[in-house]
Amino acid sequence: MASRRKGRILAFQALYSWEASGGEKTPGIPENLMDFSWLEDKREKLDQGIADFSRLLIAGTIENRKKVDAMIQAHLKNWDISRLNRVDLAILRMSVYTLMYQDDIPPSIVIDEAIGISKEYGADDSFRFVNGVLDSIRKTLQSERLGVSKA
Repeated sequence: MASRRKGRILAFQALYSWEASGGEKTPGIPENLMDFSWLEDKREKLDQGIADFSRLLIAGTIENRKKVDAMIQAHLKNWDISRLNRVDLAILRMSVYTLMYQDDIPPSIVIDEAIGISKEYGADDSFRFVNGVLDSIRKTLQSERLGVSKA
Protein backbone atom coordinates (compact mmCIF):
# COMPACT_ATOMS: atom_id res chain seq x y z
CA MET A 1 0.00 0.00 0.00
CA ALA A 2 1.57 3.25 -1.17
CA SER A 3 0.25 5.33 1.74
CA ARG A 4 1.85 3.01 4.32
CA ARG A 5 5.11 3.23 2.37
CA LYS A 6 4.96 7.02 2.46
CA GLY A 7 4.17 6.87 6.17
CA ARG A 8 7.20 4.67 6.82
CA ILE A 9 9.44 7.01 4.83
CA LEU A 10 8.20 10.01 6.84
CA ALA A 11 8.74 8.11 10.09
CA PHE A 12 12.24 7.07 8.99
CA GLN A 13 13.08 10.68 8.09
CA ALA A 14 11.77 11.95 11.43
CA LEU A 15 13.71 9.29 13.37
CA TYR A 16 16.86 10.09 11.39
CA SER A 17 16.41 13.78 12.18
CA TRP A 18 15.73 13.01 15.84
CA GLU A 19 18.91 10.93 16.09
CA ALA A 20 21.03 13.46 14.17
CA SER A 21 19.93 16.28 16.46
CA GLY A 22 20.88 14.35 19.60
CA GLY A 23 17.32 13.31 20.37
CA GLU A 24 18.35 10.64 22.84
CA LYS A 25 19.63 13.34 25.16
CA THR A 26 16.29 15.18 25.16
CA PRO A 27 13.35 13.69 27.05
CA GLY A 28 10.08 13.28 25.23
CA ILE A 29 9.20 13.58 21.58
CA PRO A 30 9.78 16.95 19.90
CA GLU A 31 6.54 18.50 18.66
CA ASN A 32 8.03 19.39 15.28
CA LEU A 33 8.62 15.69 14.53
CA MET A 34 4.97 14.91 15.08
CA ASP A 35 3.49 17.88 13.20
CA PHE A 36 5.74 17.32 10.16
CA SER A 37 6.59 21.03 9.99
CA TRP A 38 10.02 19.96 8.76
CA LEU A 39 8.63 18.69 5.44
CA GLU A 40 10.13 20.57 2.52
CA ASP A 41 7.05 20.47 0.32
CA LYS A 42 4.30 21.89 2.50
CA ARG A 43 2.12 22.57 -0.53
CA GLU A 44 1.10 18.94 -0.66
CA LYS A 45 -1.40 18.30 2.09
CA LEU A 46 -0.37 15.30 4.12
CA ASP A 47 -3.08 12.64 4.18
CA GLN A 48 -4.39 12.16 7.73
CA GLY A 49 -4.03 8.37 7.57
CA ILE A 50 -0.39 8.66 6.50
CA ALA A 51 0.31 11.23 9.21
CA ASP A 52 -1.33 9.09 11.90
CA PHE A 53 0.58 5.97 10.83
CA SER A 54 3.86 7.93 10.83
CA ARG A 55 3.15 9.39 14.26
CA LEU A 56 2.47 5.91 15.62
CA LEU A 57 5.83 4.67 14.27
CA ILE A 58 7.75 7.72 15.52
CA ALA A 59 6.24 7.79 19.00
CA GLY A 60 6.36 4.02 19.44
CA THR A 61 9.97 3.79 18.32
CA ILE A 62 11.16 6.64 20.55
CA GLU A 63 9.13 5.50 23.57
CA ASN A 64 10.44 1.92 23.24
CA ARG A 65 13.94 2.86 22.08
CA LYS A 66 15.80 1.10 24.90
CA LYS A 67 14.12 -2.26 24.27
CA VAL A 68 14.37 -1.80 20.50
CA ASP A 69 18.08 -0.89 20.73
CA ALA A 70 18.75 -3.88 23.01
CA MET A 71 17.13 -6.16 20.42
CA ILE A 72 19.20 -4.63 17.61
CA GLN A 73 22.43 -4.88 19.63
CA ALA A 74 21.74 -8.54 20.44
CA HIS A 75 21.63 -9.29 16.70
CA LEU A 76 24.71 -7.36 15.58
CA LYS A 77 27.64 -9.66 14.97
CA ASN A 78 30.96 -8.19 16.15
CA TRP A 79 29.55 -4.69 15.88
CA ASP A 80 28.27 -2.09 18.32
CA ILE A 81 25.05 -0.17 17.75
CA SER A 82 26.91 3.11 18.35
CA ARG A 83 28.93 2.44 15.18
CA LEU A 84 25.91 2.10 12.87
CA ASN A 85 25.34 4.91 10.44
CA ARG A 86 22.29 7.00 11.25
CA VAL A 87 20.32 5.98 8.17
CA ASP A 88 20.63 2.27 8.94
CA LEU A 89 19.93 2.90 12.62
CA ALA A 90 16.74 4.85 11.92
CA ILE A 91 15.49 2.15 9.52
CA LEU A 92 16.35 -0.63 11.95
CA ARG A 93 14.76 1.11 14.93
CA MET A 94 11.49 1.77 13.11
CA SER A 95 11.37 -1.75 11.70
CA VAL A 96 12.30 -3.51 14.93
CA TYR A 97 9.66 -1.49 16.79
CA THR A 98 7.11 -2.70 14.24
CA LEU A 99 8.28 -6.32 14.49
CA MET A 100 8.16 -6.22 18.29
CA TYR A 101 4.96 -4.29 18.90
CA GLN A 102 2.72 -4.36 15.81
CA ASP A 103 1.57 -7.95 15.40
CA ASP A 104 -1.00 -6.91 12.79
CA ILE A 105 1.73 -6.18 10.22
CA PRO A 106 3.32 -9.29 8.68
CA PRO A 107 7.09 -9.47 9.28
CA SER A 108 7.72 -10.03 5.56
CA ILE A 109 6.13 -6.65 4.77
CA VAL A 110 8.14 -4.91 7.51
CA ILE A 111 11.39 -6.37 6.17
CA ASP A 112 10.53 -5.70 2.50
CA GLU A 113 9.69 -2.08 3.28
CA ALA A 114 12.90 -1.65 5.28
CA ILE A 115 14.93 -3.05 2.39
CA GLY A 116 13.19 -0.69 -0.04
CA ILE A 117 13.82 2.36 2.13
CA SER A 118 17.41 1.22 2.67
CA LYS A 119 17.99 0.89 -1.08
CA GLU A 120 16.61 4.39 -1.61
CA TYR A 121 18.29 6.23 1.27
CA GLY A 122 21.14 4.04 2.52
CA ALA A 123 24.62 3.24 1.31
CA ASP A 124 25.12 0.75 -1.54
CA ASP A 125 25.07 -2.39 0.60
CA SER A 126 22.92 -1.11 3.48
CA PHE A 127 19.94 -3.13 2.33
CA ARG A 128 21.85 -6.39 2.76
CA PHE A 129 22.88 -5.47 6.28
CA VAL A 130 19.38 -4.29 7.23
CA ASN A 131 17.86 -7.46 5.76
CA GLY A 132 20.24 -9.71 7.70
CA VAL A 133 19.65 -8.01 11.06
CA LEU A 134 15.87 -7.85 10.63
CA ASP A 135 15.60 -11.44 9.48
CA SER A 136 17.57 -12.59 12.52
CA ILE A 137 15.30 -10.54 14.81
CA ARG A 138 12.21 -11.89 13.05
CA LYS A 139 13.36 -15.46 13.74
CA THR A 140 14.05 -14.68 17.40
CA LEU A 141 10.65 -13.04 17.89
CA GLN A 142 8.91 -15.87 16.07
CA SER A 143 10.60 -18.42 18.33
CA GLU A 144 9.67 -16.41 21.43
CA ARG A 145 6.04 -16.17 20.34
CA LEU A 146 5.92 -19.89 19.70
CA GLY A 147 7.42 -20.53 23.11
CA VAL A 148 10.56 -22.08 21.71
CA SER A 149 13.74 -21.15 23.51
CA LYS A 150 16.60 -19.90 21.38
CA ALA A 151 19.34 -22.48 20.91
